[in-house]
Amino acid sequence: MNLNDLLTAKDIPLKETLVLRHRPTEPELRKVLPLLAAEKPDVYNAYQQTQGERVEKAMGTAKYVASFIGHEPGKAVFIGLYSVEGSAPLTYKQFWELPAYKEMKKFGMKGFYTDEGRPQVLWFHLKLTQFYTQWKGKLIINWPTPELAWYRWAARNEMPIHAILDESLLDKGMPDWDVLTLNWEELKVLPRRWKAALAQWRGVYYIFDKAQTKGYVGSACGKQNILGRWQDYAVSGHGGNKLLRKCDPQNLRFSILERLSPDQQPDEVIGRENTWKERLHTRAPYGLNEN
Repeated sequence: MNLNDLLTAKDIPLKETLVLRHRPTEPELRKVLPLLAAEKPDVYNAYQQTQGERVEKAMGTAKYVASFIGHEPGKAVFIGLYSVEGSAPLTYKQFWELPAYKEMKKFGMKGFYTDEGRPQVLWFHLKLTQFYTQWKGKLIINWPTPELAWYRWAARNEMPIHAILDESLLDKGMPDWDVLTLNWEELKVLPRRWKAALAQWRGVYYIFDKAQTKGYVGSACGKQNILGRWQDYAVSGHGGNKLLRKCDPQNLRFSILERLSPDQQPDEVIGRENTWKERLHTRAPYGLNEN
């Protein structure tokens, strides 16, 4: 069975279906795109609603866009089938005023730049259909060679189904806590399952500033535990800490030093925090802790 069999079974015209395999060239955006597809589908859709000139021309004649993300070499994971409901021009200024593009720019998205020689781009109104929505993140297809050709017309290609997984690849389980490392932007798009785990744990965490090569040790034992504290940083970038206010949040990396029981007493958690400050020498002037 292949993708075209699924499309035909739902009366989707193959000649008018463009299949996209997204794999951003920007490393941070490539890493976070599956999370955007899972947690912020409108932002993910915005990523594909504007295109380079060649794909823009193809989308202008398409009725449907089958959207995939590059999963591994020669593979693509299904996100959804979108109907093309029309388009409208966007100038450079209008493009970068849209919240979704502002958000993706923080992940390094290059987007629409005037040096491309284009006075405007087309923004396509793509509406998600109900086509196999239960297989979002689970349906894996084989992508035809050459892999660099990331858009194909369904009628001209065979894309065999490689697998249909039990669990979505988009919001898979969190890595072990002792190997987890996140940047500031990733704190804003944590999968639901990761949030649930972090909300259960009290503990001691570490923030490293790449620019200054200094660290900060903090502890979490309040509402929603580590998740609650990290969400404060996701909003402000500094969580109210004086020395962290001087840091560029884009340079910060977050990890967990010690995971503690949800019923650990606050004074015990703070005691553990102080031992880590001593061992890692994070008190000023060597680190970013004031005390």
